[in-house]
Amino acid sequence: MTGPDTRSGPGRARDRASLVCRVATRLCALPLSSVIETMRALPIEPIAGAPAFIAGFALVRGEAVPVVDATRLLGGPAGPARRFVTVRGARSVIAIAVDAVLGVRELGGDGLAAVTPLAGAVASDVIAAIGTLDAQLLVVLETAHLVPDAVLDALERAS
Repeated sequence: MTGPDTRSGPGRARDRASLVCRVATRLCALPLSSVIETMRALPIEPIAGAPAFIAGFALVRGEAVPVVDATRLLGGPAGPARRFVTVRGARSVIAIAVDAVLGVRELGGDGLAAVTPLAGAVASDVIAAIGTLDAQLLVVLETAHLVPDAVLDALERAS
């Protein structure tokens, strides 16, 4: 018998510890290995020309950090952020605005399906898996690719 597949990358979000958050009417999971901390939402300054799901940037511990509005990212309307979850992205720290942080859960393979290319261009870059948890829709995010390079470049120029 072999153990769980612990390789990282898209579609490998199964069988690992995740931080589960509420985002509007859905649950959202972030790989615990990427999570830095959770905190109350901070003031957000908009970034001109950013995609709609980039709320702007916030000063987190003295550093300008891009803020991803998880509700907009998943297709919902914008709303006030209540909590931030800071994560390690491919190039920088990212704050993800969520409604509530619910806790840590081990996500097994049951109920989670890897996202196929048919799910759309955005989904294949930022969503690692979709499934259910406690009879609710669960979206597992791929944190390394949440913020486009162009937004990070603009943020670096503005700093």
